[in-house]
Amino acid sequence: MHIHILGICGTFMGSLAVLAKELGHHVTGSDANVYPPMSTQLQAQGIELTQGYDPAQLDPAPDVVVIGNALSRGNPAVEYVLNKGLPYVSGPQWLADHVLQGRWVLAVAGTHGKTTTSSMLAWVLEHAGMAPGFLIGGVPQNFAVSARLGDTPFFVVEADEYDSAFFDKRSKFVHYRPRTAILNNLEFDHADIFPDLPAIERQFHHLVRTIPSEGLVIHPTTEPALQRVIEMGCWTPVQTTGVDGQWQARLLSDDGSRFDVLFEGVQQGTVEWDMTGQHNVANALATLAAARHVGVVPSMAIDGLSAFKSVKRRMEKVAEVHGITIYDDFAHHPTAIATTLDGLRKHIGDAPLIAVIEPRSNSMKLGAHRDGLPQSVVQADHVVWYAPANLGWDLAATVASSPVPTLVCDSLEAIIAEVKTRVKPGTHVVIMSNGGFGGLHGKLAEALQ
Repeated sequence: MHIHILGICGTFMGSLAVLAKELGHHVTGSDANVYPPMSTQLQAQGIELTQGYDPAQLDPAPDVVVIGNALSRGNPAVEYVLNKGLPYVSGPQWLADHVLQGRWVLAVAGTHGKTTTSSMLAWVLEHAGMAPGFLIGGVPQNFAVSARLGDTPFFVVEADEYDSAFFDKRSKFVHYRPRTAILNNLEFDHADIFPDLPAIERQFHHLVRTIPSEGLVIHPTTEPALQRVIEMGCWTPVQTTGVDGQWQARLLSDDGSRFDVLFEGVQQGTVEWDMTGQHNVANALATLAAARHVGVVPSMAIDGLSAFKSVKRRMEKVAEVHGITIYDDFAHHPTAIATTLDGLRKHIGDAPLIAVIEPRSNSMKLGAHRDGLPQSVVQADHVVWYAPANLGWDLAATVASSPVPTLVCDSLEAIIAEVKTRVKPGTHVVIMSNGGFGGLHGKLAEALQ
């Protein structure tokens, strides 16, 4: 079968393409922006990519067109599909119909940490010899690919609350019907499709409604929004993590790189790993609970976590030039920026830390999170903000109240010039964006040479 994917370079759709290829289909696709790591992964898989949405790519007609949620009415390829009556489907629906049927689905949902936690969980199951399938919105370094079918009933999926397609406004995760569900945390996000936090809570409730009574829901005790979701109705056993939870961590190092794990007050073992930050300790506890639900004893799961290598673009060290370390990180919500910088600060101690941040998400462009930005960077010594011409609100005025010295730049060249004047051997530079950021990481490393 010939499957053509519109919006193929999105992390979800790119992973879907890998699974379709593994199922033996002929897979092609197109996107407006083709950039790594997804473009390189797809090319390595032999999947043919087209830049842009010229309808010519749909002639001869594929057997089915999978339409990504970034595409809307008015897009020339979408209009062609509708006018010609070509068969089309959303990505989540295709995944549910062709991959998830009959599997034990372990879904990881939440505002933050979905990619990292689903990567941890897939790796822990792999380490335990369970050969799971997975679809992750990033490239886990333990696997070097973002998706695979797997040989066993178990399938780990990053379960996003974003909508499914222009013709299906339900959250992606309602299609997945998990047996094991991690609800990591819940804050307001995706201001382009949700009016407020209660609207997102309602979608999470719809997810909870699909989990069988023999399944398991895992959530931290510290999230009032998730508590409200559970109170809307839950027909499934629940395990809790964190403060007052059944699963707890006792930190042995401030940066979260070593901690004891307790389940119902009994020590299960010690995690020693390369990860940092309280957020990753929380991700680990949820992973241990989910793995135990499918039969992995905690001691073996803890061994797996100790060999976990994180995900590309999650605090990924991309260069070291003359003693200056450059990291690439996906954080783009104030909470994620704050927890990521806090973890790095605890890891590097008093070393100079410069953050370079692009407010690029749809919610950021709408200004939904701007009030949280000035305080989100308190762990950095200096912050460079990128304000592209089309941002639509005054970034400089927003971050003027930040307690950290800041500069707002409107070009990559200006950012590079500013960072060059600030760095010295021993400085850590973390570049934060949920996009390609114009290849800034490579350009900065080159400029520092």
